Amino acid sequence: MSLLLQRLKGGLHDRALQQLYRRRKSLSSPQGALISVDGKSLLNFSSNDYLGLANHPDLAHRASASLKRFGFGAGASHLVSGHSDLHRELEESLARLTGRDRALLFSSGFAANLAVQQVLLRKGDAVFHDRLNHASLLDGAQLSGARLYRFAHNDLAHLKQRLQGADAEGKLIAVDAVYSMDGDLAPLAELASIAKREGALLMADDAHGFGVLGESGAGSAEHWGLDQQQLPILMGTLGKAIGSYGAFIAGSEELIEGLIQFARPYIYTTALPASVAAASLAGLELLQKEPERRTKLHSLVAYFRGAANELGLPLMPSGTAIQPLLLGSSEIALKVAEAISAQGIYVPAIRPPTVPANSARLRITITADHELEHIDRLLDVLAEQLSNLVG
Repeated sequence: MSLLLQRLKGGLHDRALQQLYRRRKSLSSPQGALISVDGKSLLNFSSNDYLGLANHPDLAHRASASLKRFGFGAGASHLVSGHSDLHRELEESLARLTGRDRALLFSSGFAANLAVQQVLLRKGDAVFHDRLNHASLLDGAQLSGARLYRFAHNDLAHLKQRLQGADAEGKLIAVDAVYSMDGDLAPLAELASIAKREGALLMADDAHGFGVLGESGAGSAEHWGLDQQQLPILMGTLGKAIGSYGAFIAGSEELIEGLIQFARPYIYTTALPASVAAASLAGLELLQKEPERRTKLHSLVAYFRGAANELGLPLMPSGTAIQPLLLGSSEIALKVAEAISAQGIYVPAIRPPTVPANSARLRITITADHELEHIDRLLDVLAEQLSNLVG
């Protein structure tokens, strides 16, 4: 066996010993409050399908209708012959909804975050990241050639210190608008003020806020009342609250044209199928036609937090659909997840390196597909199992 594969084998062995080995589960059902996992029916508190749109008939119908017109595969990149009328319509709809000049589609949020930093940053620049930023932001910064500065989570004083201590030509501040494993919000209004004062650009990854936050569901920029000048770079995903797939960057004419011309993850990637764009358009229409989905979601989150606090469950502070139950030990997190699965509830155990050391947790996500009786069942089982296993 080659040295490279020997090292890989050793890494796999170490990960298993540390209770950090990841295993996939196979679904035989659509997303929803109830799913079938490995042949077992489970109450689902693991999905990012926050508004319950992933299995909505409108999305399936629009995608199906587009297949008759465009077929399935896009066949080429956007810059060759893969950019359809539906892609153009989706980008225009996203720009209108977010209040930006333009929007540009990407195959994933990961690709979008790589692209922005690769295009804007170069050697001699500096990029400033919250320590809990998503891995895609971190990888994008490391590949950009700029110097990476990380600041303590939501610690604005530490950010200011890092900004003032950096000798750099250009500066970019990049944060998660909603932190994917903690569920709390970045203080975007204050970050916008700091960025303006320091001559830095501000970028927000709104993967978990787009569709959920804001009066119209336009996301964190709307929630904080930030326009394009205050928040110049907005990334959102379509595979969570919108129920489809893909991502976008929204911003100025110059930003979008720059990405089209220079972003390698955009230029050298086959376009999303037109059917995916059709489904996304249907999701955006439902977002605006059915605001009661957001209202219900926020009501369920408030109900869950109130009852969980009364039970003394170790919830982390979060007002979003992401409700982490902090357990610390990876071994304990796995045991609790397995125990509640045996009781018919699926909540994943999240362990390092996805989260910092000694902060393993159950990442509970609530969706508009849930009902109060689902929440009550989850609370009862959690209280029982945590009492048995944690004491």
